[in-house]
Amino acid sequence: MSNNAKAIADYLLQIKAIKLQPSNPFTWASGWKSPIYCDNRKTLSFPEVRLAIRDAFVNKIKDLYPGAELIAGVATGAIAHGVLVAEALNLPFIYVRSGAKEHGLGNQIEGFFNKDQKVVVIEDLISTGGSSLRAVNELREAGCNVLGMLAIFTYGFKKAEDSFSMNNCNLSTLSDYSVLIEQAQATGYITDNDIDTLKKWRQDPSAWGK
Repeated sequence: MSNNAKAIADYLLQIKAIKLQPSNPFTWASGWKSPIYCDNRKTLSFPEVRLAIRDAFVNKIKDLYPGAELIAGVATGAIAHGVLVAEALNLPFIYVRSGAKEHGLGNQIEGFFNKDQKVVVIEDLISTGGSSLRAVNELREAGCNVLGMLAIFTYGFKKAEDSFSMNNCNLSTLSDYSVLIEQAQATGYITDNDIDTLKKWRQDPSAWGK
């Protein structure tokens, strides 16, 4: 694991943006029972953390997508992070709604862009990948050249990996589930007895806890 991925995982644990409760599972909106809950919006409340995330995004874009011409955030969780990244790179910014507005111009993509602009999409969290890829496909349908997506954190579900592959979209994240679990164990955030539960959950999250 990279030192940067470990550092981001540590930040998420320290500010409790990610909570691990194997013995007292959370219930997601999907109905899934989960020993983990991720709320990356909390990172915006901590200047040191949000700047570390911004800088990590910026470095990845310079490394992976030096020809980027536009930054797009996925609403709503990644709008602020996307703006911070765009500002640091002196690039224009747009964001993609989950659906078209029901009033005004009916936009789903907000902001000014040109067709064929090279876009990097910023996301806060990857779970199954469905909503993230809908944003990517909306940009493509509007004529943008999507270079790839960057996200703060991914659960690493195979379903998401397969979906990004099928949609021919490159995905890179600042940290991930495996790194987080290792850091949580190393820092005493969770016990050795919790590890097996956390690993089994990710193998079949929809059935876990039933």
